[in-house]
Amino acid sequence: MLLARYQHEFIEAGCDEAGRGCLAGPVFAAAVILPHDFDHHLLNDSKQLDEDTRYQLRAEIEEKAIAHAVAFVDNIEIDKINILNASFLAMHRAIEKLHLEPQFLIIDGNRFNKYRSTPHKCIIKGDSLYFSIAAASILAKTYRDDFMKQIAEEHPEYDWHSNKGYPTIKHRNAVLEMGFTPYHRRTFRVTDPQLTIF
Repeated sequence: MLLARYQHEFIEAGCDEAGRGCLAGPVFAAAVILPHDFDHHLLNDSKQLDEDTRYQLRAEIEEKAIAHAVAFVDNIEIDKINILNASFLAMHRAIEKLHLEPQFLIIDGNRFNKYRSTPHKCIIKGDSLYFSIAAASILAKTYRDDFMKQIAEEHPEYDWHSNKGYPTIKHRNAVLEMGFTPYHRRTFRVTDPQLTIF
């Protein structure tokens, strides 16, 4: 059972990202502030849910959240500042877009660049522990998937509609055969499809 909040004194936002390990496309992030009494029997880490459930939950999250926002950092910025910093920047941009300023942040993962003077707590596997982080993971994932499906129409040979930019064998083979598109992260090395990309 996920928890509603990490602490109960301050307005708390959960943050998560999607697309860190991809060869192509932006990294997306979301920030979500949920009501104190929020509960949902299906809400969990987006990676544990099928696509239909994720989109169903997105609609419910956006309806019930006190505040929510999604932002991204594109592949060009990723290549300039590296994917870790780009993930933090995407979260910062999402937090900035919230119409209610959070007083405390809970972040999925073990690292984060401090956002202004707002205190935060990094939580490993936080998207399977706290509703607000799980909600952020749903929003980041579904909005990134929407983006990848859209640009897949321009470059169908890379199979982004299915792999969403992740380094599947088919995707890596396509890069090796046809090269990078304007959406690829050039600093992510692609060699033999049987090997890891980093």
